[in-house]
Amino acid sequence: MKKSTVQITGPGGLRHVHAIVLGGGRGVRLYPLTKLRAKPAVPLCGRYRLIDIPLSNCIHSGINQIAVLTQFNSHSLNRHISNTYKFDDFSGGHVTILAAEQTNETGDWFQGTADAVRKHLNHLRGRETEHYLVLSGDQLYRMDYRTLLATHMSKNADVTVSALPVSREAAQAFGIMRVQRDGRIRSFVEKPADPAILNGLKTPEGLFKEFGIEAAGKPYLASMGIYAFRAEVLEELLLRNPEWIDFGKQLIPNALKTHHVYAHMFSGFWEDIGTVRSYFDVSMAMTTPNPPFELHDPDHQIYTHARALPGVRIHDARIKNAIVCSGSRIHRATISDAIVGIRSIVNEGAVIERSIVLGADYFETETSRGEHPIGIGAGARIRQAIIDHNARIGRKVIIRGSDRLKDCEGEGYSIRDGIVVVHKDAVIPDGAVIG
Repeated sequence: MKKSTVQITGPGGLRHVHAIVLGGGRGVRLYPLTKLRAKPAVPLCGRYRLIDIPLSNCIHSGINQIAVLTQFNSHSLNRHISNTYKFDDFSGGHVTILAAEQTNETGDWFQGTADAVRKHLNHLRGRETEHYLVLSGDQLYRMDYRTLLATHMSKNADVTVSALPVSREAAQAFGIMRVQRDGRIRSFVEKPADPAILNGLKTPEGLFKEFGIEAAGKPYLASMGIYAFRAEVLEELLLRNPEWIDFGKQLIPNALKTHHVYAHMFSGFWEDIGTVRSYFDVSMAMTTPNPPFELHDPDHQIYTHARALPGVRIHDARIKNAIVCSGSRIHRATISDAIVGIRSIVNEGAVIERSIVLGADYFETETSRGEHPIGIGAGARIRQAIIDHNARIGRKVIIRGSDRLKDCEGEGYSIRDGIVVVHKDAVIPDGAVIG
């Protein structure tokens, strides 16, 4: 087995590592937030995008060769990345969007995560690339990828899978692995549902302690969907096995039979934002006094598009446990346990509780406002809802999400997991009642 020459530390030490961010498919479970945008372009905490998380992690880890793979609604994602991630001419860094394309070899859509990488190998390959880092574009976490690469290289691994402990209930939604004391993965089952199989995949508590992890009632090791590959190994596995279309379902389980596959242990906060409910819940957690993910960390800030926006203007309003972003105007309103995104307008008497208002893409002029201006109308009452960009919520509108509500589609809105999601650019007329 070839020994890597990559150095984890030092100037330019990670120039041989190429990061690949998987942009996801249609994002059906995040619909309607993905109705007009790719999943990685979904807004986060009022001013960021989901893609900013892995890209910021890469930058802080010294990795600046990055490709983002996507195939659906990629325009806003492409615009965000091109406006945000610019490296100087001497660093050699780049963030490249690679969308599904027709070639002489293939003309169909990506069939899965592994298939997406396979179809872009010609663009990804480089003479100096020794390792690929494969990341997801829809997760919230903070990781120094140099620790993952250090595990990968110290074990002289062909493949390394980042893993964290999860409960038995959660295990059925992830790829679950069983490992040896040295961290080598011996079995990997994607989304195990059979109780007998689950029982056989438990990690002993003593082994967690040896890894330096407090399992705290979470006896299973789950894949985070974050992988490090030796470059020639990934290329070989993909090209020799075209029927393997997904990393978790086929490539990783089969690689165990022929290659050295190890686990890298992670014990920090991590959330897979794959559904409207998970998106809503983690957003609400971010408004609490002790959020699970700290956006104010001076040593690991999250990068995003720099905007020349004015400060927030608040007039005679009551605000409790909220994130309020630049360019917003709040006039005699009540806001609690909420996120108010950039350029939001909340008018007199409006009440917003346990909700996310994503804001607007632009400021309206006096002449362009029309009958229903962008923003939250006077006297509107909103609870357990997500109001997408540029939505026009009329006067005295009532929007009441509830866990008792069934999923459905309405005029300008959808209900998912009890959460009312008002579509981007939608108009909800005066006096309307939803929920």
